[in-house]
Amino acid sequence: MTHTSLPAAFVRGGTSKGVIVRREDLPADPARRDALLLALMGSPDPYGKQMDGLGGASSSTSKVALVSASSRDDCDVDYLVAQVDVERPIVDYSANCGNLSSAIGPYALRAGLVAPREGITEVRIWQENTARRIIARVPVEQGVPVETGEYRIDGVRGSGARIDLEFLDPAGSAFDTLLPTGRVIETIDVPGLDALDISVIDAGMVMVFVRAEDLGLSGTESKADVDARPALLAHLEAIRGAVATRLGLCARADDAEAATPALPKIAFVGPRVTHRVVGEQTIEAEAIDLVARGVSMGKLHHAYEVTGSIATAAAAVLKGSIVQQVAGLAPAACQRVRIGHASGVIDVMVRTTPGATPALVSATLGRTSRLLMEGTVHVPSFPTACPANEES
Repeated sequence: MTHTSLPAAFVRGGTSKGVIVRREDLPADPARRDALLLALMGSPDPYGKQMDGLGGASSSTSKVALVSASSRDDCDVDYLVAQVDVERPIVDYSANCGNLSSAIGPYALRAGLVAPREGITEVRIWQENTARRIIARVPVEQGVPVETGEYRIDGVRGSGARIDLEFLDPAGSAFDTLLPTGRVIETIDVPGLDALDISVIDAGMVMVFVRAEDLGLSGTESKADVDARPALLAHLEAIRGAVATRLGLCARADDAEAATPALPKIAFVGPRVTHRVVGEQTIEAEAIDLVARGVSMGKLHHAYEVTGSIATAAAAVLKGSIVQQVAGLAPAACQRVRIGHASGVIDVMVRTTPGATPALVSATLGRTSRLLMEGTVHVPSFPTACPANEES
C-alpha cells in the first residue's frame, strides 16, 4: 500500500486539538488501524515535531477521536480517544480526553448522526475509553452548531459559544471505584524521595495527587519552569510509576512510561494564593479554591485536563483527601470547585449523594469548540502492524 485517504475533521475541543475520523473508515484490524493513526499524526518522530503529520507535537494536540453511530439505546454516538505518542510508536486508549469531548457533539450534528434542535441540542455520547455517558449541550442556530460567543476558557485565545458537558456517574472510569487503592490518603516510598502522602482518585480519569509543598513546590509553577527541571519530572514519573505498579498496570515502576503512559496522571496541588500565570494574567486567591498543576505524557499540561479537573473536583469534596485538605471545602450535595491552573482557572460543578464516601452523580463544566478544517486526510504508506500498542 502506498497511499490511503479518508474523510476527517480537524478540530479544537477545549484546550486540546485533534482529528476526528469515522470508525468505519479505519482498518478493522487493531494493529493496522493503530499503524495508520501513527502515520496520520506523524509519529513516531525522533525530532519530536510530528512535522510529517497532523499532530501538534504535544500530548494536547496529538489525539484522534474515533466516532460512530451508537448501538446503545441511551446514546447517539460512540466515541473512542486514541492518544498518539509523539516520539514513540504508541497509541494509548486508557483514558478519555475531556477537552476533545466538547468537539464530539458539534461533529455529530454536522455529520448527520444527530438531528439538530434549535436553541440547545443534547447529544448523548457513549465514551468508550471510560465506559461512561456524557451529555453535550450544543447551541444551535438554523440547524448549525454555533461556534461564536462570549464564553472564554483559559488556555485558548478569544471566546466562543459555551458547550456544557455533563459527565454522568464519572467515578470508576478505569477501576470501577472512586478509590482504586481503597484509601483516601496513604503513604508510599519512592526512590530519591522521602515517604510521600498521596491520594489516588478515579473519576473521569485516574489521578495521583501530591502536595506541592512535599515536592518543594508552591503549586503555582509555570509550564516552562517545570519542563526545564528534568529531575523534578523524573521524580513525578517515579511517583506515577509506583502507583501504576500498585494498581497492577505494569510490573515495575520503570515500565510505566512505556507500558501505561497516560494512566494514571499525576498532579501536585496547593492552597489558593494570588499568582501570575502565562500571558501575565493575575489569578486572585478569592477566584479559586486551590492551585493545581498536572503532568501529561511527561510534560506539564499547558492548562488543565477536563477529566483531570473532574478527578480534582471529586477529591476536593472527599473528606480527608490531599485535595480536600488544601482546598478546605466542606462536602456538599452540589459543590462548585474552582481550580487555578497554569493558564488560568477551570471550574467544575460536582454533584454527589450523601455518605462517608459520597457517590458522584455527575460533573459539569463549560467548554468551547471550533471546526478548524474538514475534508480528506492523506496518509502515506504505513507498517501493517504496531507492536508497541495495546488497546485497553
